[in-house]
Amino acid sequence: MALALRDGLPSHALLFEHLADAVYLLDPETSRILWCNRSAYADLGLQAEEVLDHSVLSLQKDVTGLPQWKDIAQVIRASDSYTFVGRHRHKDGGEIAVEVHTTAFTAAGREYFLSVARNISQRETLDPLHSSRDERLRFALDQAMDGLWDWDVVHGTVYFSPQLKRMLGYGPDEMPPRLDTWTRNIHPDDRDQVLSLLEQHMRGRLMRYEAEYRLRNRNGHDVWVHDRGKVCERDGSGQPTRVVGMVQNITDRKLLELRLEKLASIDDLTELPNRRAGMAYLNQQIELARRAGQPVCVGVLDIDAFKAVNDRFGHAKGDEVLHQVATLLRQAIRPCDYVFRSGGEEFILVFHQAGLETAQALAADIHCALQAKDWEADLGIDAVTVSIGLASLTHDLAPAHKLLDAADLALYRAKEQGRNRTCSTLDV
Repeated sequence: MALALRDGLPSHALLFEHLADAVYLLDPETSRILWCNRSAYADLGLQAEEVLDHSVLSLQKDVTGLPQWKDIAQVIRASDSYTFVGRHRHKDGGEIAVEVHTTAFTAAGREYFLSVARNISQRETLDPLHSSRDERLRFALDQAMDGLWDWDVVHGTVYFSPQLKRMLGYGPDEMPPRLDTWTRNIHPDDRDQVLSLLEQHMRGRLMRYEAEYRLRNRNGHDVWVHDRGKVCERDGSGQPTRVVGMVQNITDRKLLELRLEKLASIDDLTELPNRRAGMAYLNQQIELARRAGQPVCVGVLDIDAFKAVNDRFGHAKGDEVLHQVATLLRQAIRPCDYVFRSGGEEFILVFHQAGLETAQALAADIHCALQAKDWEADLGIDAVTVSIGLASLTHDLAPAHKLLDAADLALYRAKEQGRNRTCSTLDV
């Protein structure tokens, strides 16, 4: 770079320093910035040392993590020049829209990427001024939303906006304009519902198409989106010919919702469903069992002498006992059964399609699992045992509270008889 050109012209290094576009020399494997010109750091409000030897991922807001970088690197190697439209982070917390052109080359047996990033913020503002009103409206929507799509139903092509491609980690020249580019990236658990909603709208059964679902991004990770669309053109027979929609990235909101839902339904200490979630499940199972005429059995389980554990070893040790008992319960019951923490040292078991005989056999498995555990070695305490009361659904015990009252009575009998045993309503 420091070699002078012929005829007394400036050196390569001086030319690069005066180039308005940012230039980066990158390590393809790590994305580390090996060299850059002045614009590469000055336009971002940074010093050279804040850029050199750092990952390009620290600058680019739309490439997240090495897995995505490695996918993009493969495309760069296969292209004469790879274009990516994204956003660079400014030191003041803002962002700069950039169009990045990257080329792969080899020098002295080593591979490099050379990236030229152009600030297109001003261009994005000025370009629409010379276009039609419809084009300006489309541009404004494209910039305001996380993504737009425009489906030409007749020809089977779909326009995916640059913003939508960027949201999913792709460059503007990627994502083939076909419907299956979208459908194959919908999460398998969401696909049928999403396509059904779109079909119902196109048949006129819904006023518009609207769905929340997961889209797979370039990383293979899921992006939660809120997708809305509407048929905007039909042919003479009323058949849809064009559908236009907008996509919003709602991942942060959705993940927060899921976390809050989990907090509302999961007991933090045991990681089992809490009483609120458990009672909702039990009521549901009782209703299903009554309709189908199938058996269902509940068990109320109580850890024997648990207060003595807390008094002797402290509440931290007691919490560990609760957690380990919960783990053993999950392992001992069948996949179709259900267990939740009712409160304190009490747990509720719901045995699916099981009568008292089956439930007693499953309760015996629980006693064996607790007995087989070396509590002294694991926690430094004496053996932990439990008492269990069982009750089977009958016409008289249909409400959940009556079924649990009957199981509680059986539990009391198990305690009376010396603990570490199971009793049922037949023993009361």
